[in-house]
Amino acid sequence: MKCGFVSLVGRPNVGKSTLLNSVLGMKLAITSNVSGTTRNVIQGIYNDNDSQIVFVDTPGIHKPTHKLGNLMNKKAYNNTEGVDVILFLIDISKGFGRGDQFILDKIKDKGVPIFLLLNKIDQVKNKENLLSEINKLKELYDFAEIIPISAMKHDNVDVLVNCIKKYLDDSEAIFSEDDLTNVSTRFIMAEFLREKILELTHDEIPHTVTCYVENYEEDDEVVHIQVLVVVDRDNIKKIIIGKGGSMLKEIGTRARHDMEEFLGKKVFLETYVKTLKNWRDQEKYFLELGLKDEDE
Repeated sequence: MKCGFVSLVGRPNVGKSTLLNSVLGMKLAITSNVSGTTRNVIQGIYNDNDSQIVFVDTPGIHKPTHKLGNLMNKKAYNNTEGVDVILFLIDISKGFGRGDQFILDKIKDKGVPIFLLLNKIDQVKNKENLLSEINKLKELYDFAEIIPISAMKHDNVDVLVNCIKKYLDDSEAIFSEDDLTNVSTRFIMAEFLREKILELTHDEIPHTVTCYVENYEEDDEVVHIQVLVVVDRDNIKKIIIGKGGSMLKEIGTRARHDMEEFLGKKVFLETYVKTLKNWRDQEKYFLELGLKDEDE
């Protein structure tokens, strides 16, 4: 069977996590219309009758303004090493910009096939311009493939998967068919809560909020989950809690729905919020909050 590792790279908010979820047919990575939503490297394992493809979703590469930003960029760069194919996503509705060129310059010497994925074609009003845009982009680099897609609408996603297989070697499966991802269930639950915070607090920068599962207990019928929400300013804490706790209650209600759908069980969810000033610039918090591996 065809097996291999495929890395997804691109600027923040180009749709990498949406594409991962679309390929897998399930919600694994959280999504948001706010840049920088993905922080950790998430592997999603795709299986069909003749292939196993490990998709590696990386944080969006950006100009960092704090130590957490540097860590996220490092994770993204490191996970373009040792893969079989790199999927380089751009937001075609906004065109190819300086940030995209910066990333291309970083990955073009990796020695593996690079696919250029023109994502968000559903947002392009004049489809006739796509062909001329593709011809321009062909001049930038000898891409193995250039594929217009809509991760949100699942347009050309199956075409993409079949195309990837042509660049993979025949080998035995890397993971069991029952494996879905490299990240823990606790991590996924925390991310579901963080996604709802981003949905409901549109004007806040995502890097100022993180979530961490402090307790996870499961029996045959129900899962008890306790999540700590960490912010770096008291005013953000007040926004997340809301008047009389109304915002935090709504965040928890929405997150619990996703948790129950993922786990297939009833979830009893407890959440509370804590301020850790300037935590994004203090590495001692990264490991504790699940943002840094012990061997880094």
